[in-house]
Amino acid sequence: MAIATTSPVTGEVLKKFDELTADELEDKLGRAAAAAAAYRLTTVEQRAGWLNQAADNLEKAADSISKLITTEMGKTYAAAQEEVAKSVRGLRFYAAEGPTYLKNLHSDPARVGAKETYVTYQPIGPVLAVMPWNLPLWQAMRFAAPALTAGNVGLLKHASNVPQTALYMEQLFREAGFPDDVFQTLLISSGRVEQVLRDDRVKAATLTGSEPAGKSVATIAGSEIKRVVLELGGSDPFIVMPSTNLARATDVAVKARTLNNGQSCINGKRFFVHTDIYDAFLEQFVEKMAALVVGDPMDPATDIGPLATESGRNDVAAYVDDALAKGAAAPVGGKRPDGPGWFYPPTVLTDITSDMKMYHEEVFGPVAQVFRVSSLEDALAQANAHPYGLGSNLWSEDPDDRALFVRDVQSGMAFINGNTTSYPEIPFGGVKRSGYGRELSDLGMREFMNAKTVWIGADA
Repeated sequence: MAIATTSPVTGEVLKKFDELTADELEDKLGRAAAAAAAYRLTTVEQRAGWLNQAADNLEKAADSISKLITTEMGKTYAAAQEEVAKSVRGLRFYAAEGPTYLKNLHSDPARVGAKETYVTYQPIGPVLAVMPWNLPLWQAMRFAAPALTAGNVGLLKHASNVPQTALYMEQLFREAGFPDDVFQTLLISSGRVEQVLRDDRVKAATLTGSEPAGKSVATIAGSEIKRVVLELGGSDPFIVMPSTNLARATDVAVKARTLNNGQSCINGKRFFVHTDIYDAFLEQFVEKMAALVVGDPMDPATDIGPLATESGRNDVAAYVDDALAKGAAAPVGGKRPDGPGWFYPPTVLTDITSDMKMYHEEVFGPVAQVFRVSSLEDALAQANAHPYGLGSNLWSEDPDDRALFVRDVQSGMAFINGNTTSYPEIPFGGVKRSGYGRELSDLGMREFMNAKTVWIGADA
């Protein structure tokens, strides 16, 4: 894929970028290593000051950056504003909590025959971040904010269709006062990721993306004995039980499936509804999905903009066409529209069976699969049969339902009576083929730190 900004609304190429030459990439890696050697000696209080300045600068630029995000990947302007605000929040969170997270962790020295024992957390150096286009600012920020707080140096290899957002991030940290080369954007193709990750100066990697990309990065990192955090998508279950408030559950179900034009790893994608309320849920859900407005993402009246890429739209259409050909029903949507751009309508599918491709994979667009279940145990059995395990969602007022769900759902995150989302304050990540490792909170920051054990003996 060429490194370029292409309008998802029209398909027009708006701006192209040259890929780094071999010499330019070598120069950037050298500068990253030099920056890491000095940056690790800065104090967390200094870093917090730069993070807060970056937050202030981003907040001031919110309008222009929101428009840039919308231009590059097609989400609504309102959704882009929310993404910018979340990124500001993430920066300020780590500025506030970083000093606490980086305090030495003391233990009882007497138990190990010492005068003092503690764990000190130290940065490991340059970290490569391979990031996707769907949340082009926030996805990269949830790596950058904790990494820079920890004293690490960031190398961002962003998706090729959001180059302007990627370059803005480098500018943001530079203008906030961070030392030169502490955060750099690498305009390179996916085929050159292996070269960067195998470079001795790069100490670890984090990737949010497809399962094949995750397997590739994990294989390379493993052969080099380097740490890696992987977030590889999901097909999150959204379970609805009879005790819930149905109107609220269907409102959130619509949001869960269509957030970010349906292009989020933690979108609710498979809706398991108890048979006692199935018909009522489906009626409300279909009515609310049908009422959504698809159109120009800059128009305040628009609920859903285009999908980000032509290939992405083709993939979604192929999944739906396959399901319909094999007996699924589409009470709303299900047909690719004519005209320019990469639009796809909000779609609800029922009568899904295991011979349909979407049953086993992730559909990255505003397409909901609705299943009738006889019990929570039935819902969990079907939910857990999927290879992914990122987020999960339960709607129930029954304490026993909640306890069973938390215990048995196979996912990295379990949300009850609220939409699955990410917060700087709590860990984010999955299990099974959704990847491993955690982002955000103190856990995300420490993924790329050396927890060094210190033992000090008694005085002679």
